Amino acid sequence: MTLDMNSQTHPDNASGQNTAATHSLPVFDADMCAEDMDRMARNAEHAANFLKAISHEGRMMILCHLASGEKSVTELEQLLSARQAAVSQQLGRLRLEGLVQPRRDGKTIYYSLTDDRATRIMEVVYDLFCRSQTGEAD
Repeated sequence: MTLDMNSQTHPDNASGQNTAATHSLPVFDADMCAEDMDRMARNAEHAANFLKAISHEGRMMILCHLASGEKSVTELEQLLSARQAAVSQQLGRLRLEGLVQPRRDGKTIYYSLTDDRATRIMEVVYDLFCRSQTGEAD
């Protein structure tokens, strides 16, 4: 396996101008050893599971809301205009993938993000799909 650390020029979506970006994506070649191929397959499986977990509109909206901080199930129901059963089902899938964690306070269950993976991917999704040409949200 060899790494391509070359800078590449990409058009900036907001300004239309080119900006330099350094990519650290590996370049795989025919000389890649079996260990590297196995690691690549495991990483691809983890990435696919992560992307499947966020590939539902309801789960994506939950992650957007939790990116700003912990929320109770009731708060999420209200923010999403969804029934408790639907919110709980989506939270269960996110919990299964290790993206959210629950905290109980009496009868109330609160959820928060477990780490910054969801926040980082939601920032990219926001930049790609929600930010207008002027840099403001649509």
